[in-house]
Amino acid sequence: MFEVRIHGRGGQGVVTAAEMLSVAAFLEGKHAQAFPSFGSERMGAPVVAFCRISDREIRLREPIQRPDALIVQDPTLFGALDVTEGLKPDGYLMVNTARSLAEIREPRLDAAIARLPTGHAATIPATELAIKHINRPAPNTALLGAFAGKVGVVALDSVIEAIRRAFSGRIGEANVEAARAAHALVAAQADA
Repeated sequence: MFEVRIHGRGGQGVVTAAEMLSVAAFLEGKHAQAFPSFGSERMGAPVVAFCRISDREIRLREPIQRPDALIVQDPTLFGALDVTEGLKPDGYLMVNTARSLAEIREPRLDAAIARLPTGHAATIPATELAIKHINRPAPNTALLGAFAGKVGVVALDSVIEAIRRAFSGRIGEANVEAARAAHALVAAQADA
């Protein structure tokens, strides 16, 4: 089983990201579940969502404490809480920021990165890509495109189909373009 925890703030599409990721896995014939955990339910408040992906039926229902991957949609959360808590030593970390990991300069983040294998942590300017393609600072679909490219648990084509099922028409296609752009950035980082 592969477990993903997504951290962000209300209004960034954290819950929708987990749902789309589970749909992408389902489209590939895998078992998947997605569910949120809310604190105070208001715009800008910290939000966590979870996604499990497996080749077998999933019977667990509790929050994910030891994720295989973390997607952080808002890097300001590093200063507020330890979003890297429990990340497995061979896990993946994706952070929405135009800055490099070294530029973030957050002790808990630095400690988490030091434990990960080379290439398992990345930054993606997902908000910038969302503004460019969607005209809205909603980084979730761009981060899912990057996740597909970096982690490989689901394919980009499956993520694209999940996006199209969540968002129709012009908005859906704009989100698809944001996901494709982020996927291409991850591929370029791997080639560098």
